[in-house]
Amino acid sequence: MVFIKVQKDSSYFRRYQTKFRRRREGKTDYQARRRMILQDRNKYNSPKYRLIVRITLKDVCVQVAYAKVTGDVIVAAAYGHELKRYGACVGLNNYAGCYATGLLAARRCLAKYKLADKYKGVVKA
Repeated sequence: MVFIKVQKDSSYFRRYQTKFRRRREGKTDYQARRRMILQDRNKYNSPKYRLIVRITLKDVCVQVAYAKVTGDVIVAAAYGHELKRYGACVGLNNYAGCYATGLLAARRCLAKYKLADKYKGVVKA
């Protein structure tokens, strides 16, 4: 018996549906994303916040975000290179730098929702 290669004709390509672009690029796992951002139904359209941290070789990016149908909404963001304004010149993407960048993003989030005066933090150590 001879092997016959299956030829894909126009009826195959007519029914073929391409994947989402970020799925094709390998950037987004939509099943994991759906589980991560799904909010309980008894919480009535309240946003489910998440902290996004990206660490590169030279910088740290920290974002506070929540998901909507139209797309993700970034509430506050902070970057590691912004720590130079606060006196940190070196170690901007190590463990301590990541902690400080996250703290900066959290303070910006509290300031945006006008809760910064309610949650002071450590004033003097």
